[in-house]
Amino acid sequence: MTSFSESATTALSLILNMDAGLLTIVGRSLAVSATACSIACGLGLVLGAWLGVARFTGRGAVLTLLNTLLAVPSVVVGLVIYLLLSRSGPLGHLGWLFSFKAMVLAQAVLVLPVVTALTRQAVQDAESLHGEQLQSLGATPLMRSLLLAWDERYALLTVLIASFGRAVSEVGAVMIVGGNIDGFTRVMTTAIALETSKGDLPLALGLGLILLSVVLLLNVAIALLKRWREQHEAASETLPVMAL
Repeated sequence: MTSFSESATTALSLILNMDAGLLTIVGRSLAVSATACSIACGLGLVLGAWLGVARFTGRGAVLTLLNTLLAVPSVVVGLVIYLLLSRSGPLGHLGWLFSFKAMVLAQAVLVLPVVTALTRQAVQDAESLHGEQLQSLGATPLMRSLLLAWDERYALLTVLIASFGRAVSEVGAVMIVGGNIDGFTRVMTTAIALETSKGDLPLALGLGLILLSVVLLLNVAIALLKRWREQHEAASETLPVMAL
């Protein structure tokens, strides 16, 4: 059994020397998560903004379902998509199982409820503050959703960053639908699980350090964005006073 100090030293060496195998896994992982988040955010922002202002029969049931999907384990999402993409499944003819596309689909489905729910909450909160004013000006629900989403753009940027962090740190779904095939569908989280079980701790630790660094950078970006937003709002409130 390799000691922790030896594993850490070797892991740092792999990172500093830019090991080809390690970089390939990292690049594929970031590509899968970025593609999945682009799809999920494109749909989730629109759907969430609409749910934030729309009032219709059954809205409460839709929101309950949406909140339920937030707690669905990633392995369940992976299982459902596996059944859909399997040879006997309704989407089996696509031939996506154990491919890059299957992993993108799994992460997009996993992230979509998160983006939708957080966007809906942000727009709904803004609607409670400015909705009546916009209605008095003749704004339709579609116009209100777009205007309020734009007004909450800084909060929604935080949602996008958080969704990428959720995707890149996911393991269950991508392992089920991707198969963790070396050179094709192996990403950081699945590689860490596999290499740890094999006893190859240096590579697992190296990937773990990179994954932690990515998550740390995302959280720093969220904190900086929040601070910049607060400063921007404070400056906007100060300008009219200075003009007087």
